[in-house]
Amino acid sequence: MNIRSLTRGDGVVIGAAVLLFIASFLDFYSVDCSGQFCDKSDLPNLWDSKLFPVLPTVVLAGIVGAVLIIAGRFQPQGRNLLGLTLDQWGTALTVFAAWSSLWTMFGGALEDNDKVGAGVGRILALIALLVMAAGALLTQRIPALKAPLVGAPAPQAPSPYGAGPGYGYPGPGGMQQGQAPYGAQQQPYGAQTGQTGQPQPQQDQPAPAQAQPAATQPAPAPAGDFAPFWFAVPVARPLYGEDGSPTQIAELAPGTWYLAVDQRGQALVAQTQDGRRGVLQDTTGIQRG
Repeated sequence: MNIRSLTRGDGVVIGAAVLLFIASFLDFYSVDCSGQFCDKSDLPNLWDSKLFPVLPTVVLAGIVGAVLIIAGRFQPQGRNLLGLTLDQWGTALTVFAAWSSLWTMFGGALEDNDKVGAGVGRILALIALLVMAAGALLTQRIPALKAPLVGAPAPQAPSPYGAGPGYGYPGPGGMQQGQAPYGAQQQPYGAQTGQTGQPQPQQDQPAPAQAQPAATQPAPAPAGDFAPFWFAVPVARPLYGEDGSPTQIAELAPGTWYLAVDQRGQALVAQTQDGRRGVLQDTTGIQRG
């Protein structure tokens, strides 16, 4: 489970679920005593069996719906339950719970009395469920809600060769000391790494007969020299199965770092935060860490 898979819309759903849980313990009714003494200790909350079916249709439906939406973010693409994905089931439950909560605001035997009205628990539950349903429905439609809940680490300043301090990784644990970025020109055989332009002592210079091979142009690096690196996509792009099938297994979102573990021509084999691997066919404009 990786929290970077969550979006801002998911954060709205989580916050609304917490508000709903708190509201469920508050008074369902409010009583206007008009200055007279009255005992409010017996006022029920949303968990009271006297208010059935408010508990299953409002509280439990809303909370279970939020759990299904969040759980669906960590499931592989294409996995479903009875033909629907978990987030689709969760969205349907949150809309149903909001609809049920809306009807609790009208009527009721006790509310025939002018001194009895909607309590703070009922009002907050309706607000929480309306926000939850809106977050569930609009997350995939509004770019601001579709953005990652937790942003990717900011890459450090690039080196003159265009690579960060780590081998494409935006932080600690990057490439080893002296390792060249992917695609960089390899040093000729016998060249000194870390030269500063100062002449070397005479005894370190190779003999003229031995220096001739080093002056020749080095052969291009074989394809097997590929080393993993981190990258981000400029726009959302599909990730296809490693077996070459056209089935999309995931979608790479902008603002999130992914690990390139292999290269197939112009395509990259990428790994997501939850361990899924697939082929990114469109690599134009990708940003290396």
